[in-house]
Amino acid sequence: MKTTVFAAAAAALLLGTAGAMAADPIKIGFISTFSGPSGQLGQELLDGFKLGIKSTGGTLGGRPVEVVQGDDQAKPDVGRQLSDKMIESDRVEIITGINFSNVMLAVAKPVLDSGAFVFSVNAGPSQYAGKLCNPHYFNASFQNDTLPEAMGIYLRENNVKRVYLMAPNYPAGKDFLAGFKRTFKGEIAGEVYTAFGQLDYAAEIAQLRAAKPDAVFFFYPGGMGINFVKQYAQAGLKDQIKLYGPSFSLDQTVLPGMGDAAVGAFASAFWTEDFDNAASKKFVADFEAAYGRVPSPNAANAYDGARMLDAALKTIGGKIEDKAAFQKALETVKFDSVRGNFKFNTNHHPIQDSYLSEIIKDAKGRPGMKRLELIKADQADSYVGECAMK
Repeated sequence: MKTTVFAAAAAALLLGTAGAMAADPIKIGFISTFSGPSGQLGQELLDGFKLGIKSTGGTLGGRPVEVVQGDDQAKPDVGRQLSDKMIESDRVEIITGINFSNVMLAVAKPVLDSGAFVFSVNAGPSQYAGKLCNPHYFNASFQNDTLPEAMGIYLRENNVKRVYLMAPNYPAGKDFLAGFKRTFKGEIAGEVYTAFGQLDYAAEIAQLRAAKPDAVFFFYPGGMGINFVKQYAQAGLKDQIKLYGPSFSLDQTVLPGMGDAAVGAFASAFWTEDFDNAASKKFVADFEAAYGRVPSPNAANAYDGARMLDAALKTIGGKIEDKAAFQKALETVKFDSVRGNFKFNTNHHPIQDSYLSEIIKDAKGRPGMKRLELIKADQADSYVGECAMK
């Protein structure tokens, strides 16, 4: 595991007993996938999160920050081991960074049972939006079903009749396809769940071709998505059957690897790199300057997450040890989101706008996301009614 300390110099300037207490760093455990075919997902989240902390002067709520980093290798048991160590030995107050829902489901309960906070900047399993909602669980990014629901609305309203569905066989894959079916209402020409981590889709693409759907809706993050889209194009289907997905299958975490194979596909998104607001423009410029690449919605969510934590902590003088006050501060937090419209629902999951985007080539010839139209304003998740927390 790696540890990064922000604003140590600022902490050293604080004097006296009260100053010493304020100087204690806020400890955050950042568990994500940094290795294997999906390693870029974790790096994207971490880079966005670090940039968010940098934008607040290297502090959160005026206090220095210590980030303890761990690679879950996309394995739930490894994620659980990391979180146990971070809670018991490193004494972190917050666990964040988790990108895969199966890892989140392994980690969240023991972290919450310890009294610490889970603050998700990516994974959004349905269970914690509904019956397992918890006062110390906040999702600053999305609930898995919501962007598929938005795409289901768009295709239904645009008279697409038969859609073929594909996703990995793990909790997020099931959430994503369930969300799409909830709003689409048309004919499902096929519903295929492939092995998590699978990289060869030749057999599944042959079955898809035989089904002759009007469109394909898919969810494959990381290396899975790169291989699927490239193999789809190589099979000659790119110009025959349109590809639709959530932004997490067609964003800057995978587009450089997909190249021209992704151009012409469509994605539902809460944010794209061409968003026209001051906070987003600054984020994109700062991210490209810092890392030499275009940021993805994953990085945007993590950046927003860091700034959200800072804004909430400032209202309580940085006193994260007062857990009740910190919870209330997050529930009512106000900050300049790169997404523009954002607030927490009663289940601590977002209410935000969803858009249709198209994969195009930018002025430099790079594949990117172009926002086209609003699909649904103030979109809430479908599980808030199952949450008993008020």
